[in-house]
Amino acid sequence: MLYELFSTFFKIGCFTIGGGYAMVPVIQREIVENKKWITQDEFLDAIALTNSLPGPLATNAATYVGYRMAGVLGAITGVFATALPSFLIILIIAIFFTTIKDSIVVQNIFSGIRPAVVSLIIYAVIKLAKSIGFKSKNILISLGTLLGMIFLNIHPFLAVIVSGIIGFFFFREEEQK
Repeated sequence: MLYELFSTFFKIGCFTIGGGYAMVPVIQREIVENKKWITQDEFLDAIALTNSLPGPLATNAATYVGYRMAGVLGAITGVFATALPSFLIILIIAIFFTTIKDSIVVQNIFSGIRPAVVSLIIYAVIKLAKSIGFKSKNILISLGTLLGMIFLNIHPFLAVIVSGIIGFFFFREEEQK
């Protein structure tokens, strides 16, 4: 199981440029759809939980899934495997950066990568929105959270906590019925 955790999260770390939210669709596809280690609902809960914790979303998600699959050693394996590709790439870039930083080819490559990362994030948002459903309460909480972060400069951690409290009261009624 540890080898499978390592290889899965290493692959996720290798093939996701942009980190964090750009990794969400890749993690979701591997962990939920391909490996079936957790359900879609558990994945959404994991994203909500790991998003409210300090640290990068991808490593927090790797910790959660790794722990779920193989305990503490699984959590360590997941985090290490997720971070290792980035570490190696940054190390290589640091070694050669002074010779390539002004290259028009490198600048053009990154100019192409940036919009792709934005599209990965938008894809993750759409996929997650579909999975929670387009109920009026879900839309209201989502829009309220977004507007609060944009216009009131609410910290994402506080936004998640407040949304959880609002969700408790909004959905408690449905649970009682």
